[in-house]
Amino acid sequence: MRHGIFLVLVAAGAVLHGGTLAELAALFSRSELHQHIPLIPLVSAYFLLMNRREISRAIEWSPKTGAAITAAGGMCFVMGGMLEAELGRNDYLSAMMLGLVIWTTGSFVVAYGVKALKSGLFPMLFLAFLIPVPDFILDPSVTFLQVASAGAAELVFKMSGVPFLREGMIFSLPGIDVEVAEQCSGIRSSLALVITAIIAGKLFLRDTPEKAALALAVLPITIFKNGLRIVTLSLLASYVDPVFITGHWLHRSGGIPFFVVGLILLAPVLWVLRRVEVREIPARESNTNQGSPEAQKMSLLRNKESNYGQ
Repeated sequence: MRHGIFLVLVAAGAVLHGGTLAELAALFSRSELHQHIPLIPLVSAYFLLMNRREISRAIEWSPKTGAAITAAGGMCFVMGGMLEAELGRNDYLSAMMLGLVIWTTGSFVVAYGVKALKSGLFPMLFLAFLIPVPDFILDPSVTFLQVASAGAAELVFKMSGVPFLREGMIFSLPGIDVEVAEQCSGIRSSLALVITAIIAGKLFLRDTPEKAALALAVLPITIFKNGLRIVTLSLLASYVDPVFITGHWLHRSGGIPFFVVGLILLAPVLWVLRRVEVREIPARESNTNQGSPEAQKMSLLRNKESNYGQ
């Protein structure tokens, strides 16, 4: 019955946001930045199944709390509709999808309870990646990555020893000028790396600080791989064929191989963080055991035996 209630409420939210979901599907088909969206519900469902035992042990009815959360999602839907004319389409979709994610979370609480939500918090929070990045976050992020990637490219150029001149976002090489445009920011692969790092942290790490460190490591890795991509394409265009920065597939779809480079660079960071956790676990378990009642009783018995022996 709980599953039925949850599915009915989620279906009601999907019907309510039917227009938004249709527009999001169209956005997915034409925008590379949003091509991860269809995978997000599948990943969340996978982690819900992984945590089903913990969730089942915490199940309870929480209709009032769940209804309040669901109502908050409904308010996002209403406010988004009222401000549709004032918001850009991307921000409008962000507001509406935020409402749907909150609605889904409230539906989960209604059917399974607040304690179950704590056990299934990660998959429910992961649904936030369904929300298109709003413009007030997206625009400065693209600008920052564009500037930082140009700086990284300059550093790689200097390390390579290739003669070049830089003026703002333009690099001048023998026979060619290359501009680091917004498309060179790597925002799509950056988002994909963040999602990958969060999933990897959930699967392979235990503690929140290590998980956060893995996600934060994506930023310098992204900047470096973007700089490496700019330098690679520039050198190929200068010394092989200018088509490498105009119509070559490596320019149009080169984000995929350099995304793999980002994964390769992220792997040793994950390995180091796992090693740190492995070393900390014995000390943490020792401290926990020392504070337990059983450990205190054993300590008292050892002291008594020592005094008796004296």
